[in-house]
Amino acid sequence: MAQPLPRSGNSPVPLDQPLYNASFGQAIKRFFTKYATFSGRASRSEYWWAALFNALVATVGSILLAISIVATGNPQMDYEPDPENWRPAPLTVVLIVLLAAYSLAVLIPSIAIAVRRLHDANYSGWFYLLSLIPGVGGLIILIFMVLPSHPQGARFDARSSLPPAYPQAM
Repeated sequence: MAQPLPRSGNSPVPLDQPLYNASFGQAIKRFFTKYATFSGRASRSEYWWAALFNALVATVGSILLAISIVATGNPQMDYEPDPENWRPAPLTVVLIVLLAAYSLAVLIPSIAIAVRRLHDANYSGWFYLLSLIPGVGGLIILIFMVLPSHPQGARFDARSSLPPAYPQAM
């Protein structure tokens, strides 16, 4: 399979085309710019930089939440016969709300970039539903996400660059 040629840094890549060899900043910008765009394609670098960014935000937020719970002496960490009397510290509540809000805010773009990544590997975005299979679904999607770009994936672009001999997806 021929790997698509990397784009030159001088010419801007339209948002409806994948950005091969994207930098961390470019990938994050495109991740949020194409918030709910399920059509088109996303390169491996676009997908994995966005996944790393989301993992870092979740990890840092979880560590801060754990520190706030331990620092405020959360009684639920020990056996508490009367849990109705426990009230979380304000900082703990704020961190929980922020983590939940961020998780909800990136849910749609995370699914969208995964669908576009599947398109770049020349698979239907509906394959993302395989992630709903308990146990192995996440592993199947992980394998799809590491597959190289496939030139026939251009059929998922709004303006396809495939020669007329290839069937166009509507």
